[in-house]
Amino acid sequence: MPSRRTNARTVAPPVTDELVDSVLAASRALVALSARSIATAPEVTLPQFRMLVVLDSGARNLSALAEALDVAPSTAMRMVDRLVDAGLVERRVQPEDRRQTLLRLTTRGHRTVQKVTGYRRRELATVLAQVDPAQREAVGQALTAFAHAAETVWGSVATDETVATLP
Repeated sequence: MPSRRTNARTVAPPVTDELVDSVLAASRALVALSARSIATAPEVTLPQFRMLVVLDSGARNLSALAEALDVAPSTAMRMVDRLVDAGLVERRVQPEDRRQTLLRLTTRGHRTVQKVTGYRRRELATVLAQVDPAQREAVGQALTAFAHAAETVWGSVATDETVATLP
């Protein structure tokens, strides 16, 4: 009997507990790496580091910064105050509109982001060197697919700004 063509989508196989367990194990390793990397910058907390990473992509006003971090502007202001006091962030009043203040990293703030990110990159390279060379490309493809899926489900979680939301 000939098969009927339908416009129905192909049903994906179910997500197994084993797959979820594998992703949980990998996420625990990544969270541990993130925690160790933040420890290389004892002058900042994880939420403060998130802010530094967002500002490392460019100066912003307080509203845009709060929105990027998904926090209330009052929370962002308290964090900014602490980072200004620590010499990691500076406020710049815009000459063309003195009501507008831009927040940007200081040289020290940029160095802090570079130090933590550099540590993460070196540690990730060390771990990836332990993966069978024949499987490394597949690991990268799987993680890229996971990041894209997460972005589909949660929004732009895979951008540089929001990657820092992970510990």
